[in-house]
Amino acid sequence: MDGGFTGLLRRLGLKVTSRRLAVLQVMSEEGTFLSAEQVWKRARARVGNVGLPTVYRILEELTQAGPVTRVVHEDRQSYYFFCRNERHHHHFVCISCKRVEDIDLCLSDGLRQEISERIKGTLLSHIIQLEGLCRRCTKAE
Repeated sequence: MDGGFTGLLRRLGLKVTSRRLAVLQVMSEEGTFLSAEQVWKRARARVGNVGLPTVYRILEELTQAGPVTRVVHEDRQSYYFFCRNERHHHHFVCISCKRVEDIDLCLSDGLRQEISERIKGTLLSHIIQLEGLCRRCTKAE
């Protein structure tokens, strides 16, 4: 069972390969963001011969296609999070436990108006990442 990832890859127009499936399976098992190296080590345990550059390429493809989000972190390393939510949304990232939660609120209408009126520009896309402590980590503090 591949968790519906074969259909997802086909909908995204990506070839279904054992390596792409392994990356998606590894990421879907986590509620936190992972580095490419963490994904690589876990995917390698599933499919054997997969190189780190291949995992980076797959993660970039999936980020461009939508189901994977790049998480910006203070250590300047790229991290990735698999999200099944196909609607436009943003993420709240717990800086303590690395849990990622969906935020359905979007400020793009106000931003679009501000950019149009004040800057005389056009907003084409945006990424908003909210950071803080999740409920569990707030209680632990």
